[in-house]
Amino acid sequence: MGVKTYRRTTPGRRSASVNDFYELTDKHRRPAKSLCRPLVKTGGRNNQGVITSRFRGGGHKRLYRIIDFKRNKDGQPATVQSIEYDPNRNCFIALLKYDDNEIRYILAPFGLTAGDKVESGPEAEPKVGNAMPLKNIPVGMDVHNVEMHAGQGGKLVRSAGGVARLAAREGDWATLILPSGEMRQVRVECRATIGQLGNLEHKNIKLGKAGRKRHMGRRPHNRGTSMNPVAHPLGGGEGRSGGGRHPCSPTGKLAKGGRTRKPRKISNRRILRRRKSRRYGQVSLKRRK
Repeated sequence: MGVKTYRRTTPGRRSASVNDFYELTDKHRRPAKSLCRPLVKTGGRNNQGVITSRFRGGGHKRLYRIIDFKRNKDGQPATVQSIEYDPNRNCFIALLKYDDNEIRYILAPFGLTAGDKVESGPEAEPKVGNAMPLKNIPVGMDVHNVEMHAGQGGKLVRSAGGVARLAAREGDWATLILPSGEMRQVRVECRATIGQLGNLEHKNIKLGKAGRKRHMGRRPHNRGTSMNPVAHPLGGGEGRSGGGRHPCSPTGKLAKGGRTRKPRKISNRRILRRRKSRRYGQVSLKRRK
């Protein structure tokens, strides 16, 4: 686990760094063919051909790995065959093989290596890689891949280095402290996986050049003020202009200030503390004053 830099032979190499993939079992290992599906590119367009997500397109061709987010194969131990790279996410994945020869991919937590045994279910031991309901996990443990509804599959804490902490459990609800600082209640029947996700150094990697971003399928981001009036509300004008109005999206939705979460969303009552951010922190404090 670490970040590797190269000799500064070109301007792109001067600022770039890459992952050394120390956690992987085999850097050139091919993925399990039965767990792969083709990934169709959309270029940010919906079924009518209209661009709904701007600045997307191109990029390297990928194979999607089917991940077992539910971890519902209870009572059957599995052996970790390998830790592999997944181009569709920033954390690594682990290939499991059960006693009945079924294979599945899961998100690889930090410290899990080839040859380890993992298990899922209420009777599983609370150790790294095991999945179980929150009511069976000791309070204070680190978890990831947390379900929001029982049986739905993990939705929370799935990125590289992500970890949530089980802070308390009272009645039918468990309190989690998420990586963003948000404190949220989840039903105790929801499942989570023990441990912190691997690839901790992913946040320290610097792309170094625009081409590496294009390989990921991201196109250049254009400012609204540099466009024509027909393309953006901030476009047009003689020379450089301040736009003449508050910053907004191409459809006119205001881009700065104000909350974007639905005020009457059902799960709002289960958020005990908002996440620490400029939008939800400082803005709310100003309103209180």
